Amino acid sequence: MARATIYVGFTVPQLLRGVSRCFSSHSALVVLRHSAFCYCTANGTIKSKRKMDHLERTAKNFRQEVISQAKVCGITNESETVKRLRLSIANKDFTFKAGQWVDFFIPGVSVVGGFSICSSPGLLEREGLLELAVKHTVHPPAHWVHTECTVDSEVALRVGADLHGYQESKGNGYKMGTVKVYYSAKNTSELLFKRNILGLMNAFPGKITCRFHVTQQRSQICKELQPHVTEGRISEKDLEKHVSKDTLWYICGPPPMIESISKLLSNIGVPRNCVFFEKWSQHIFAL
Repeated sequence: MARATIYVGFTVPQLLRGVSRCFSSHSALVVLRHSAFCYCTANGTIKSKRKMDHLERTAKNFRQEVISQAKVCGITNESETVKRLRLSIANKDFTFKAGQWVDFFIPGVSVVGGFSICSSPGLLEREGLLELAVKHTVHPPAHWVHTECTVDSEVALRVGADLHGYQESKGNGYKMGTVKVYYSAKNTSELLFKRNILGLMNAFPGKITCRFHVTQQRSQICKELQPHVTEGRISEKDLEKHVSKDTLWYICGPPPMIESISKLLSNIGVPRNCVFFEKWSQHIFAL
C-alpha cells in the first residue's frame, strides 16, 4: 500500500530538485510557507526559546568531511526578499543528494550560514554548478549575500544531511505516489518557484498538486495562478481531510510556524511519529 507524505513548510526549492525521491512508493502532501523544503528531523514537537546558531542547531547531523571552494558566478532576484546564488564548485569530488543543505563559509564573516540547495544534483554533474536561495535578514551570512556578495565572490561549502543514510526503495515493486503541496506566503510575488511548481503539476497530472495560500495580497492575482490560490492561512480544515494511517507530514518553516502546525496536526489526530520538520529551518533562507 502506498504511503502518504505531507510536507508543511515555507518554500519549494527542494521539492523541485527532489521530486523523484518523494515518489518512491510514497504519497505526499506538502504544506510550504516561504522557506525551503528539505529532509527533516523526525519529532512531534519543537520548542523555540532562543535563536540557535546554525552549527549549534545541527551539531549532531552528519556532514561530509570535505570543505570545497566555490565562486559566485550568478546572482538573481527571485523576489524582493530572496536572492538565488549560482556557484561554480572547484572540487570535482563535491557531491550532494536531493534534500541536503550546505554549511556556508564566508571570508571575514565568523558566523557560518546554513542554506538548502535549490538546484538538482544533475546540474552539478553536468556543469559543476550549484544554486542556493537566500532570504534577506539580519543574520550575518544572509545579510552578506544581500549587501556585499558579488559575482566572483569566493566562499566555501560543506554538505550536511539531517537524514544521512536514507535508502531509496529498490526492487521491481516501485509505485509512483502523489504529492500534495500547501504553500503559503505573504503575496504571490513571494511564492518562489511558483512557475516551476505549475510546470510539475502539468508534467505529472494527478500526481503533484499544489494549493497556494496568500495572507496579505493587495493586487489582483494573475489568471495563471487564480485556480490554485486561496486567500488566507493554511487551516485545520485544509489538512484534516488528508489524515490517514498512511500519511506522512513534512513541515518546513521558522520555529513558531512549526510549533503551530505541529499542534494543529496533533489536534486532528496525526501521530507524532508521522510528523517531520526542519529543526534549523530559519537558516535555510536564514530566516
